[in-house]
Amino acid sequence: MRKWQHKLHEVIYEADTFYGKLFDIILLLLILFSVSLVSLESITSFNQVYHDYINITEWIITILFTLEYIARLFSVAKPLKYMFSFYGIIDLISILPKYISIIFIGTHSLVALKALRLLRVFRILKLNHYIGESNMLLKALKSSRIKILVFIFCVLILCVIFGTVMYLVESDESGFTSIPISIYWCIVTLTTVGYGDIAPSTPLGQIIASFIMIMGYGIIAVPTGIVTLEITKSNKIETNTQECPYCLTIDHKENAIYCHQCGKKINYVD
Repeated sequence: MRKWQHKLHEVIYEADTFYGKLFDIILLLLILFSVSLVSLESITSFNQVYHDYINITEWIITILFTLEYIARLFSVAKPLKYMFSFYGIIDLISILPKYISIIFIGTHSLVALKALRLLRVFRILKLNHYIGESNMLLKALKSSRIKILVFIFCVLILCVIFGTVMYLVESDESGFTSIPISIYWCIVTLTTVGYGDIAPSTPLGQIIASFIMIMGYGIIAVPTGIVTLEITKSNKIETNTQECPYCLTIDHKENAIYCHQCGKKINYVD
């Protein structure tokens, strides 16, 4: 990489330097302002009064995001890799609606895609204090995914069983008109949501419902315990905000010189 590319990459992708942090703060404020503007635009009375101002402001924001997108392409060694990455696609989709509205009339509904800019906050908030914790949580969720899937499968079996029992115990007048409806009621009750659209009326049905409600509190705690156990097992590794300009890999160890994925240097050396 050339020196100017590395400097540009350091400002745009990193949060370890003064200019990198400043860029992220400005970008964060711009994203939050843009999403707020999209929300206000959906209010008919507000949009009718301030439509022209909103339109001009949105064009300014779109142009700024477009320049930022182009800068990101120039600051990486492989632009196509960034373009087809998750955040690269999000960046592109978030700026397209305004340009599409020039060509095609009646594409106002695409304004909702601008809210995708909010997803970019996850990339901006790459502060050292939080990276290790977020990586640990992701690893814990990945390690416990099989246990959680088995647990959910067991819960679904319980819902089918108890839903069928409630269908046999209760009458159609109570709302238990079919087994699927009864299973729906069981899921709502077991998860302690309790919409109240269906409720048992017989003493036996109420006893069963009470048992399901109490059991629901214990069931909710199980996934939390599974993930917590995996978190305590995992070893915390200190990482930084550096992103490889060649393969866009993150989560490098503190003071790392080479990318752990592609082996290229992540820091510019004269």
